[in-house]
Amino acid sequence: MRLLVIEDHQKTTLYLQQGLSEAGFIVDIAFNGMEGLHLAETTNYDLIILDIMLPQYNGWTVIKKLHEAGKTTPVLFLTARDSVEDRVKGLELGADDYLVKPFAFSELLARVRTLLRRGQQRQQEIIKIADLELDLLRHKAFRNGIRLNLTPKEFALLSLLARREGEVLSRTLIAEQVWDMNFDSDTNVVDVAIRRLRQKVDEPFAVKLIHTIRSIGYVLEQR
Repeated sequence: MRLLVIEDHQKTTLYLQQGLSEAGFIVDIAFNGMEGLHLAETTNYDLIILDIMLPQYNGWTVIKKLHEAGKTTPVLFLTARDSVEDRVKGLELGADDYLVKPFAFSELLARVRTLLRRGQQRQQEIIKIADLELDLLRHKAFRNGIRLNLTPKEFALLSLLARREGEVLSRTLIAEQVWDMNFDSDTNVVDVAIRRLRQKVDEPFAVKLIHTIRSIGYVLEQR
């Protein structure tokens, strides 16, 4: 899932980007309202984390313009403005949640996942392929009822393959979607990650699900 953080305080922005990335999300950032609005209008995001006091366009203006453009992306206001009037205004403008600074990252992450859960149907939260089961919002994976101990990036990689079951995914696409990076043919990050993922997902079990398509990429399917 791809998130957008619009926040002018660089330290806070980079802290959120790192923490959310480690939790398995792809995170874009913007340091002012105009740049953030442009990204939000031209890219499909699953959630926007939005400050109110921003240069160029403030948060109130950003959310108004998004709604005028027909965008329905969930918005979480993250701001130091903690008056009841500000909270009410944010919610009346269409924000889905409102978190006051200073905040605990664990609470922010919980709120992010709650908002994402609201925006999806239950059948989209669970993917089942053979004896593999992925709970996308709770970041849990099982094979034959056994919990798989995956890192956030491993889970992101597995969920990408599972969402595109039966489709051969190139190394370039995988690198872009999971690491938000352009694939360099001299870098074996994708192959190394697939090898580690197979050790957890396939090696302990009789049925193998992750397959290599020579010179192209990888596919997850039951054969």
